[in-house]
Amino acid sequence: MIGRMQTKLYTNLQGDIRSTDRGLLNLLKHILLLMPFKFETKEKFHAITVDEPELTASLSAELTDFANKILTQEVGTGDVRNLILIMHPVQRIELPAAESLAELQAFFYESGASFVICCLQPAVEKTLELADLLDLMNITPTESEAWDIVQMEEIERELLSSEDEQD
Repeated sequence: MIGRMQTKLYTNLQGDIRSTDRGLLNLLKHILLLMPFKFETKEKFHAITVDEPELTASLSAELTDFANKILTQEVGTGDVRNLILIMHPVQRIELPAAESLAELQAFFYESGASFVICCLQPAVEKTLELADLLDLMNITPTESEAWDIVQMEEIERELLSSEDEQD
């Protein structure tokens, strides 16, 4: 299933590419169909759904690359840099992928942005717990709770920045 962003991108590109470039268009369509993430932008955050049953080290590397583009604002709109990672389709996670997520979350927070993981399956949660990563990560049971955390952290950052300006 093509995500909304992928469909819009494909439709926009289809109109821009001349008929002589149909081979390029077909290649692009193939790449978009294989994209393992669904991406959506909200007012205060971007939401990425991992659309695979297993989060492998290589898939985690793709996710990290994409998330870094969000942080540097190469992807998305406006100045939205917060990220919610929706994991409900993921049934298994490799240890290197789990470690990569923990590092990615730390990098987001060091950069003044939020990174919240939500909707973990029990087996994934167990893997994170066994790797001693569960307590290091910002994880919520539901997407709406993840939204709440991002919004609270945004308010906290605004208050801290206004206090810094007053000093």
